[in-house]
Amino acid sequence: MSQPFDLSQFPDLPPEVINAFEAAQFELSVERAARIHEQAVVAEKTLLIADLKALVAKLEGQVAQHKRAMFGPKSEKLDPAQLQLALEDIETAIAETREDIAKVEEKIDTLDDPEKKAPREPRKPRVLPENLPRIERVIEPEIIACPCGCGDMVRIGEDRSERIDVVPAQYRVIVTIRPKYACPKGRAGVVQARAPAHLLEGSWPTEAMLAHIAVAKHSEHMPLNRQARVMARHGFPVDRSVLADWMGRVGAHIAPVVDRMAVLLKSGTSRLYVDETTAPVLDPGRGKTKTGYLWAVLRDDRGWGGPLPPGVVFHYRPGRSGEHAEEILSGFEGTIQVDAYGGYPRLSKPDRTGGKPLELAFCWSHGRRKLIEAKPEAGSPIVDEALVRIAALYKIEGEIRGQDPESRSKTRQERSRPLVDAFFAWLEAQACRVSRKSNLGKAMAYMLKRQNGFRLFLDDGHVDMDSNLVENAIRSPAMNRRNALFAGHDEGGRNWARFASLIGTCKLNGVKPYAYLLDLFTKLANGHLDKDIDTLMPWAYAQAQNGITMSTSGTPL
Repeated sequence: MSQPFDLSQFPDLPPEVINAFEAAQFELSVERAARIHEQAVVAEKTLLIADLKALVAKLEGQVAQHKRAMFGPKSEKLDPAQLQLALEDIETAIAETREDIAKVEEKIDTLDDPEKKAPREPRKPRVLPENLPRIERVIEPEIIACPCGCGDMVRIGEDRSERIDVVPAQYRVIVTIRPKYACPKGRAGVVQARAPAHLLEGSWPTEAMLAHIAVAKHSEHMPLNRQARVMARHGFPVDRSVLADWMGRVGAHIAPVVDRMAVLLKSGTSRLYVDETTAPVLDPGRGKTKTGYLWAVLRDDRGWGGPLPPGVVFHYRPGRSGEHAEEILSGFEGTIQVDAYGGYPRLSKPDRTGGKPLELAFCWSHGRRKLIEAKPEAGSPIVDEALVRIAALYKIEGEIRGQDPESRSKTRQERSRPLVDAFFAWLEAQACRVSRKSNLGKAMAYMLKRQNGFRLFLDDGHVDMDSNLVENAIRSPAMNRRNALFAGHDEGGRNWARFASLIGTCKLNGVKPYAYLLDLFTKLANGHLDKDIDTLMPWAYAQAQNGITMSTSGTPL
């Protein structure tokens, strides 16, 4: 019926006819609503199934890479230790993809009934080593009073579960006991405390154990194979592949936090630091490594007393072209502090993708470093004089650090600008005395050709003279690269980037990485991600520890 039928046109109809007609209309409306809901469910299922197929295809590719690394004809060219590291990251990638698949499958299973939780695939029963100490904790129900009024329920049994935990220099097993209570007269059901939430359902490690492994690898630069040997010495023999599985699954859980942090870093500020460092990744088919890159985007406004907390996010990309920088910085408008790498100038062009053209503030430390590297063994008065002039600028910067942008800009106009003008005029005069093809000539030309970028800090009090802050931030991933040699898979590179982002931001905010990760993993296990993701940021944890309430942007309220 396209148009609702008006019964008021028939005032003489018997009540039973009116009631019957209204009941029929109600049934039709219920049927129509059910049909609309069914169509919506089918549409959502179609999208989820498409996502699932894509993840399955991704997993199949990762499994194939794992097989090539293990049994391929060229894999024997790899050093055994290098092969283990390669397998580590491939297995991490596989575990992360499997976790994503499980999430999609759970959404599909619960689509018709939002209250239903899809059961996890049962894992094979495992026994933790008996030599490890057991710490039992009993979780009692809040109320054991019997609903029938006969008194307290009686204990009739219990459920036990074991998970591996860690304390400094000691591994232990946490035994969770959940007693069951029932009415002694059999008049009511069974009462039992709810099982505690775990970040990795069905797995041994506690959140503390996972935080320990992550910090050891990404902050202390201890590869998983070495950690496995340490654990075995402490009485807990575990295979490296198991640790890789845990880290890969955790990487899937922290991905939304890091993605959100990347968005927040680009909002509310007009200046960012950007730098990149190599992240070699194994190419199993060739038995060699390919060069990936970790792009660091750092925000630190403490130099001009800004209210936003500092943070750094690493983005793994398979190359170093300016297209990657353009994509990573999409949506940001303002100034970026960078070295003079050739991929950045495209961000300053009018046709820049992702926003208005960016201002490029070049790093004086890089310019100074090039002059030092070009200094002949016999010495150079030109280099010595250049370093003295640059040092005078840095002395002024040290005096105005932490002041507001207006004060910094005023001081720079009065004191620094004359020095900068004199420096470039002097440098241009000296360049005429030096061969352009010499190392010193090239170092001088490096700064002369980029004067506008080197001068930018004079007119903007938010900008610093160099990008040393982001260079310091990438040292930790570089140390991890030195010890691990390379990532075993592109997904392993992204996993590196996520943990490096969280740990690097912790260090910038004076937060202990282990304490933060333990808190984060616990909150993620309890579903905090769906409540308020902004409170999961490292700077929010730091402020909470100090009793300071933060706004969504990260500024104190």
